[in-house]
Amino acid sequence: MYYMTTIEGTVRIPPYKFDEPLEDVAIETLNEEYIGKLDKNLGLMVGAFSIEEIGEGVLIMGDGAAYHNVVFNAIFFKPEEQEIVEGEVTDITEFGAFVRIGPMEGLVHVSQVTDDYINYDSRNASLLGNESKKILTEGDSIRARIVTLSLKGKTINESKIGLTMRQPNLGKFEWIQAEKNKAQSKKLIAKVEE
Repeated sequence: MYYMTTIEGTVRIPPYKFDEPLEDVAIETLNEEYIGKLDKNLGLMVGAFSIEEIGEGVLIMGDGAAYHNVVFNAIFFKPEEQEIVEGEVTDITEFGAFVRIGPMEGLVHVSQVTDDYINYDSRNASLLGNESKKILTEGDSIRARIVTLSLKGKTINESKIGLTMRQPNLGKFEWIQAEKNKAQSKKLIAKVEE
């Protein structure tokens, strides 16, 4: 989930940027320093976008840069367990599908793709349902539920997100629509038979 929060911190403004607008340089510097960084409580910083307050600069001997206390607004992405997410399949392997959800990736293990037995087709980089003949390939848009979450370290590479598509209204969007159409057809048939 994306959310906005207000943060207090200190920003270092290098001397070669003293002639530029202070707030613009502060946002640029904060983004360079923190975008892509992971905080266990806040999530992944997507970007700082406005300054609420900026204090007077303090010079530290031997540095030359100005250090300003700032209060700024930033957007974060923090996935939550049991959250329903939509994403795009970025890679298919014999053990599952990697899915981009926002700025992070999760894994749908082969056992969590469908209720069907899944075969891996290495030639076509796809997962194929044995009985259902459902096919999942790179580039497919899907809906899944986050079932395991481990936000560790300072970067997204150290984090793990486990996903499932084995519940109603989850899976590849074509599969979901096909199930809805099937359910509507059953209702119509039941009405006709009454």
